[in-house]
Amino acid sequence: MTTASPSPGRSPRLWGVLLVLLAVLADLAASFWMAAASHHWLPVPASAAAAPVDNLFALEVGIGSFIFFGCSGVMLWTLLFNRAPKYDLDNGDPIEGNLKLEIVWTLIPLVIVMLIAWKAIDVSTTLSTLGGKVRVTGGHGAMHGAEGPAAALEAADDPAAAEPIEVIGRQWSWEFIYPNGVHSSELHLPEGQRSYLRLSATDVIHGFFVPAFRLKQDLIPGSVIDYSLIPTRAGRYRLRDSMFSGGYFSSNQTDVVVEPPEQYAAWLEQALAQPLRPAANAATDLYAQRLARGDRGWATVPPAPPPLVHVSADPAASHEG
Repeated sequence: MTTASPSPGRSPRLWGVLLVLLAVLADLAASFWMAAASHHWLPVPASAAAAPVDNLFALEVGIGSFIFFGCSGVMLWTLLFNRAPKYDLDNGDPIEGNLKLEIVWTLIPLVIVMLIAWKAIDVSTTLSTLGGKVRVTGGHGAMHGAEGPAAALEAADDPAAAEPIEVIGRQWSWEFIYPNGVHSSELHLPEGQRSYLRLSATDVIHGFFVPAFRLKQDLIPGSVIDYSLIPTRAGRYRLRDSMFSGGYFSSNQTDVVVEPPEQYAAWLEQALAQPLRPAANAATDLYAQRLARGDRGWATVPPAPPPLVHVSADPAASHEG
């Protein structure tokens, strides 16, 4: 009776399987690390919307890292250990008709895409705070959206939505009008409470973009858009115009100040006691410099007059995000 001898190719194959397994585990570990590190690539999270958006970004970074490291690792291994001999110009073995391989490389991308889509839909559902949008007549009506047809935007099921903060975008300044009549060129919001905004534009499309809030909403001339958000972190953050709106659009920036509710209420009272004055406006200063140099170069639209405000943004104030 003879004992069957082990196949001579079994041991190398086992080592190959172990090597692939170790490579996949290393790829997974690096991808998880990249996904965790991606949270630090973004501005500070300062609203309730930040966490789900950041988690979706981390998922996409993790999947992308796994694919990138995996493909790069295979190419590096091939270059180091499976290169053809010098001067070898033969073609590689023709590999075709592998049904299992075709199924695998069809199913894997499908699963990845469906996973990202499922997560994106879940995040979109979580962030579904955008209210109705109503077309109004003329830019002036859109600017003062609390009057006329825009009154239909009031949410009957939420009394707080009847008194939003008016957000007005123009070339090139921001104006904020609070329910108690305060006008300012920087936006103040209470920490930990839902704030309602009514967004409008007087001339062209502007983008209401606060990176720390993970919030971007276009302002469409002739339309009024209700939006709500919950700031979760006290601080001073940057509001930028994310849409190209003309020659000085890069100067169309201001601050969003998130403060505890009692400080917010005190600021509203103090602001109302101050006289109205033109807001500080970088676009106006830049246009004045252009005129002083003879108004040369490409033609540009003159900036709209700075709004009259009780509180003007401080261009020198430091901010986060």
